[in-house]
Amino acid sequence: MTDLFLKIKTHQEQNLPFVVFCKPDSDKMVGLFQKNDHLYFLENFEEKGFVFVSFEADTYPYIPVEFSDILIENNHFRDFILEEKQQSVTPALGNDFYENLVFKGISAISDQVFSKVVLSRREEVLSNNFNVELVLKRMITYYPSAFKYCFFHPKIGMWIGATPEQFLQSDANNIKTVALAGTQAFGTNKNIVWGDKEKEEQQLVTNFIVDNLSIIAKEITVSSPYTIKAGNIMHIKTDISAKIKNKKALKTVITALHPTPAVCGLPMQSAKDFILKNEGYNREYYTGFLGEFNIDLVTFRTRQSDLFVNLRCMKIKKDKADIFIGGGITKDSDPKAEYLETVNKSMTMKKIIQ
Repeated sequence: MTDLFLKIKTHQEQNLPFVVFCKPDSDKMVGLFQKNDHLYFLENFEEKGFVFVSFEADTYPYIPVEFSDILIENNHFRDFILEEKQQSVTPALGNDFYENLVFKGISAISDQVFSKVVLSRREEVLSNNFNVELVLKRMITYYPSAFKYCFFHPKIGMWIGATPEQFLQSDANNIKTVALAGTQAFGTNKNIVWGDKEKEEQQLVTNFIVDNLSIIAKEITVSSPYTIKAGNIMHIKTDISAKIKNKKALKTVITALHPTPAVCGLPMQSAKDFILKNEGYNREYYTGFLGEFNIDLVTFRTRQSDLFVNLRCMKIKKDKADIFIGGGITKDSDPKAEYLETVNKSMTMKKIIQ
């Protein structure tokens, strides 16, 4: 067991906060270990550390650098080769409820309440003897291009995830973000074809980000949409970059973008109201965002933020785990197909704990 995993074990025994993460395509694993159990919140957005923010974002919890130890280890990929095992998949639950929820969403779109809404569900799976080291190694092995993490705070709980979606990168007044939408299962066919529903969903997300950034930024650049693979599914992605007019406008940028249509809907407030009223559970930190805030924890360069949307994630309990999955609903959505999409997405997390 390496120093990093020994530190994790000690912090778990002492019930102290920590986060361990590996960035997309990185050969380094970074750990931030808080020395006390206090729950800190961003106040002036000048703080440095690792943020972990919920979907509703009523507060901004973070682990501060100034009260933490930092450990960094190289990933020796030969150490992370794992034996492929037969997957024991628990049948997904709640298809009737979720399909009815999607139908309600489509009806609301027909009534012009909103043009898009992202609806999700929670699935409970058995997770006996959860092992942080094993799960992190599996995530690094299976999902090299995702942001992999394990976050724990006694006042929040333990969360793990392998998210494919960047929320925001900032370097002084330069920012980068992405529009990610559309989903289909990964297959052997190299010629990926996207339907009108997925293309429309992707364009809605892109338009929302560009429109909101245009108020607070300049020199906005938008790439052409392209296909990416995330675990066992495919998405449409668009890269967006800009210069913010005020170097201290990071809070303004975050509040302008979160939650994006990729996790909420359009218009944002009416979609969010529908989600809170109809989903039937609390998303907590699913579809929130997380990551390095005002500091690169490897280079220690300040005014660097690297934030990700908290997708493909789960909350760990004593002997169970809650997996959170969802999808974007538009007027052309089919309830059964949307449910099957959530089943495909759930496999990202099931693969690493079962």
